[in-house]
Amino acid sequence: MSNCLSIIQDVCQRVGLPAPNAAAQSTDPLVLQMVALSTKEGEWLSNQYDWQALTLEAHFLTVADQVQGQLSTICPNLKNIINDTMWNRDLRRPVFGPLAAQRYQQLQAMVMQGPWNQFIIQGDNILFFPVPVAGQNIWFQYTTSNWCQSSGGIGQGRFKADTDILLLREDVFKLGCEWRWKKAKGLDYAQDFVDYETILETAKARDGSKDVINMGDVKYDIYPGILVPSGSWPV
Repeated sequence: MSNCLSIIQDVCQRVGLPAPNAAAQSTDPLVLQMVALSTKEGEWLSNQYDWQALTLEAHFLTVADQVQGQLSTICPNLKNIINDTMWNRDLRRPVFGPLAAQRYQQLQAMVMQGPWNQFIIQGDNILFFPVPVAGQNIWFQYTTSNWCQSSGGIGQGRFKADTDILLLREDVFKLGCEWRWKKAKGLDYAQDFVDYETILETAKARDGSKDVINMGDVKYDIYPGILVPSGSWPV
């Protein structure tokens, strides 16, 4: 993973600018503009897709109340909760949701709200229906808006120091900074943008692990029984 300075140096050379000795704390207006454009690119990329590098796991203990806690405390710098990942690991049951506002109001008016827990996000809080037993372990996955981090591993939403590390795909990120620079300067960026879009789609398709779509028979026919290894066996 490359740091802020090496990325800005590379992009500057690509667009015909001298490679700077400093980036995040530079006093050169051109370099500062490049850093600002890198922030724009990082924000845009992090909102484009649920990148595996920005996917984290969150955990909280239930309380005997509808309000289970603030999202900003449970998962700071949240971009979005990944659907169908919230589970009660003590009961080994899913927590269904997020609820639509209409369904939420319906549950509020009904006498019976169970038996399965459901959740809704409201006012930066996670609300459960019905009210759970206190002390149960809830886990889920979410994506963060922190697309880079400090050299000490602290997540950030922008480059603050030259040693800050990019978490996103470096090749896509650099191409994004390139065409944004040319656009900002009124230069032709059409081909750069086409190249960027092409590599971005490829990066999305290859990011992380993908489930296999099998429209035929089962992929793995492993059943209970005695497994006989392949080989030549004497009669």
